[in-house]
Amino acid sequence: MGKVFTLKEVADHNTPKDCWLIIDGKVYDVTKFLEDHPGGDDVLLSATGKDATDDFEDVGHSTTAKSMMDDFYVGDIDASTIPSKVEYKAPNQAHYNQDKTPEFIIKILQFLVPLVILGVAVGIRFYTKAL
Repeated sequence: MGKVFTLKEVADHNTPKDCWLIIDGKVYDVTKFLEDHPGGDDVLLSATGKDATDDFEDVGHSTTAKSMMDDFYVGDIDASTIPSKVEYKAPNQAHYNQDKTPEFIIKILQFLVPLVILGVAVGIRFYTKAL
């Protein structure tokens, strides 16, 4: 076990000349690897200042890549300094009625409009047949 760093200490290392990442509770100084990273240095720099474990795992790194990490290990992260993950919960919203028409009027119109159209069609048919 190496030195224990806080999130703020690690977050201060966020430049191309000094880049540290947090992956699986461990801190890595990847500054020397920025130029060699297959995904480019922007990918690593965008993962600074936070727990990059999910970003790292989502890519599906090879076992070779994972074994290379040992060369860049500088210490561990104080887990109490990393904010807990909060799941997104959509806000509760009332049913949205775009035109603000009361729903019962809409239901009545859905019933009456077809009846009126049918009545007009029957009336036209009846009237034209009488001529």
